[in-house]
Amino acid sequence: MLRVAAMACLAGLFGLVKVASERGVPIFETLFFRNAFAFIPIAIYILRTSGFGVLRTSRPGAHAARAMVGLTGMIGGFMAVSHLPLTEATALSFSAPLFMTALSVPLLKEAVGPHRWAAVAVGFVGVLIMIRPDPANMANIGVIFALIGAVGSAGAMITIRQISMTEPGPRIVFYFTLAGAVAGLASLPFGWVMPDRETFALLVVMGLLGGVGQLLLTEAIRVAPVTVVAPFDYTQLIWASLFAFIVWDELPRPLTLVGAAVVAASGIYILYRETIRRREPRP
Repeated sequence: MLRVAAMACLAGLFGLVKVASERGVPIFETLFFRNAFAFIPIAIYILRTSGFGVLRTSRPGAHAARAMVGLTGMIGGFMAVSHLPLTEATALSFSAPLFMTALSVPLLKEAVGPHRWAAVAVGFVGVLIMIRPDPANMANIGVIFALIGAVGSAGAMITIRQISMTEPGPRIVFYFTLAGAVAGLASLPFGWVMPDRETFALLVVMGLLGGVGQLLLTEAIRVAPVTVVAPFDYTQLIWASLFAFIVWDELPRPLTLVGAAVVAASGIYILYRETIRRREPRP
């Protein structure tokens, strides 16, 4: 339930990013509001659980690297939803676990067996189905940003895996959110717009949804194994489709659904193989 609720929050977040883009709000201004108002639920969570002492760190460089990679993924995702239908951008984001598996070999020196490589190959076939391998469509700026966002998300997952041995979750979330707010604020001299009251309210809700979504993801992992909760990430497409239908009267394309199903199946199989690998006794 926590993971499904988190996916609903993230779908709402990206839907509001698209609405803000249509209202003329620049992406980096959106980035600022997404992270600045996410501090409210995050601060409440830290205060009621570990306390602010958890923010002390001896690895600022690791947090900076995680923030740089993660913000690349977030900006890519925001740009994708501003150029693509919401359901298509959401479906393409499901390719992140495929990139994570591929990147874990050079970055984490992990051994990836033939089963997982086969699943990655099948998953990329699903991506090709979604983007319809036509030169004109593959050059679509929205598709390019969606794939950049997926690679950035994969890189963020890898950096979190690297630093989570010494850094607790609330600390990682706090410094990433801080970096996002600073990066968004730094774009102020380069053309922000003054939002009207309604747009401002949407931006505030967007930030709150982002913060609550992050906390729900954290809580889901705390109370249940990754193998139990991770497959429910794909429910985000259901919420995104509902949001898109209500706001834009938009239905997902059949090829988008077919490709998303292929990518989801390959992602779940990769998770299954990863679980088996971790349970095998080490020599």
